[in-house]
Amino acid sequence: MGKRWLALAWVCLLALLGGIHSREEATQASTWEEGLPEQNRYVALTFDDGPQPETTARLLDGLRQRGASATFFLVGERAAAYPELVRRMKAEGHQVGSHTWSHVRLQGASARTLLDETGRAQRVLTQILGEGSYWLRPPYGLLDEEERALVEVPLIKWSVDPRDWESRDTAKVVEAVMGAVKENSIVLLHDIYPTSVEAALQIVDALTLQGYRFVTVEELLALNGVEPQPGVLYRTGTG
Repeated sequence: MGKRWLALAWVCLLALLGGIHSREEATQASTWEEGLPEQNRYVALTFDDGPQPETTARLLDGLRQRGASATFFLVGERAAAYPELVRRMKAEGHQVGSHTWSHVRLQGASARTLLDETGRAQRVLTQILGEGSYWLRPPYGLLDEEERALVEVPLIKWSVDPRDWESRDTAKVVEAVMGAVKENSIVLLHDIYPTSVEAALQIVDALTLQGYRFVTVEELLALNGVEPQPGVLYRTGTG
């Protein structure tokens, strides 16, 4: 009888210790979870008007060092002049798109001009990178509904515009983006200005600390379950 009571006492003691241990583990897990960073938030940096040898190369160096992806909307005649930079963009995981052949305003242009400008840019990108869907950013972000119907790829605008081309001031560009950016933003910048390149890298550093991750426009739309359609204009990662 004494041995049975002793065995029962050991069982109760082990159960008690096990419960205490489980509660300690739960408390430790809860404390650890509270210390975790917020879930990743995604944003797309986009760059127009390039490539430009010195500034674009420096930007690519900085993005590679930071593990950040971006989208480049290239002017066709510039892409034709610097094909090695275009190949580097794709090789390093960036998305390459078109900004027309010569940066012509497409809104109000004739159908012939629109098709020529977009077609020439598409052809040169295909020659450099091979077959693919090279999405279009219309110069100035403007295109009427009838004109959109002529375009056979998705159209990308933006939701954050710091007007970097106007100020040419790194601090002002950083401040403007940081004050407006949010999850799923598409940010407009230009990689032909040294001030914009420096601003872009400062923005990546600052937003990375806030839990943001930098993806291409195509990746941003996919993360939100958006299936991009030809001739449709997208301003953010959700549409």
